[in-house]
Amino acid sequence: MKKFTRPLLYALAALLLLAQLYRPERNLSNDQTHHISLKYPTPDEVNTILEIACNDCHSNQTRYPWYANIQPIASWLANHVNEAKRELNFSTFTKRKIAVQNHKFEEIIEMVEEGNMPLGSYTWVHRDAALTEAQKQTLTQWAKACMDTLQAQYPADSLVLQRK
Repeated sequence: MKKFTRPLLYALAALLLLAQLYRPERNLSNDQTHHISLKYPTPDEVNTILEIACNDCHSNQTRYPWYANIQPIASWLANHVNEAKRELNFSTFTKRKIAVQNHKFEEIIEMVEEGNMPLGSYTWVHRDAALTEAQKQTLTQWAKACMDTLQAQYPADSLVLQRK
């Protein structure tokens, strides 16, 4: 049994070292052309909450922690961020159809009220990202105000997401 253990450990160590050579693409873009704050009034308090609790996964400006340089964590993190951005990306928010924007505000309200966002796995490492009840209320009130703005500007049927 010992004959197989040492070579197996060496092979595993070699694989881990080789894995460090692969670097996933970083999520760092300064393009703010379609940022949510350009169309929707975003008070400083809301901006602060978004920066601390949301933007690392839901924007094109991820702040990477030190452990994001270690494989396989780097690949897992890159996949997680890309998946989160597909769901909601504040940096490209206004590129989407009005009905989608309205729906995303509904989802923000629902996810924050139910405590599903930010994720527990994120707040476990980033303690400052855990939202207080006051922050949750601020964020949901802002999202509701954005929805009210859309309802005042667009016909009701244009705010309904069409099912495919």
